[in-house]
Amino acid sequence: MGENLSQPFTDSAMSKDEKIQMEQEKRVQITAFAFMIFITILAFIAVASEAIPYGFAVPFILLLAMVQFFLQMFYFMHLKDKDHGWPNAMMVSGIFLSAPTVISLTILLGEVKF
Repeated sequence: MGENLSQPFTDSAMSKDEKIQMEQEKRVQITAFAFMIFITILAFIAVASEAIPYGFAVPFILLLAMVQFFLQMFYFMHLKDKDHGWPNAMMVSGIFLSAPTVISLTILLGEVKF
């Protein structure tokens, strides 16, 4: 069973089009990852820099967090791909159900200080 393991494997089961598509997907994944690192660095700069006022830094960081969340959902969770209708529906319904719950509990507990 393992007698061919020492021989090099030159042929792939993927076609040339599948290889090109995999390379393109890898490039998109790396680009999305680099963009998310850039967003994280922007958030750290917004906090570390005293030039940015607190009233602007908090909404800016929350906006960056939302952008990063959606990028991670679509690129790293592969929700942009075909045949992901049900996972997309469940994620969206979970967001629409949990967001008002978290907001209302935050208001109820008095943690929002504007």
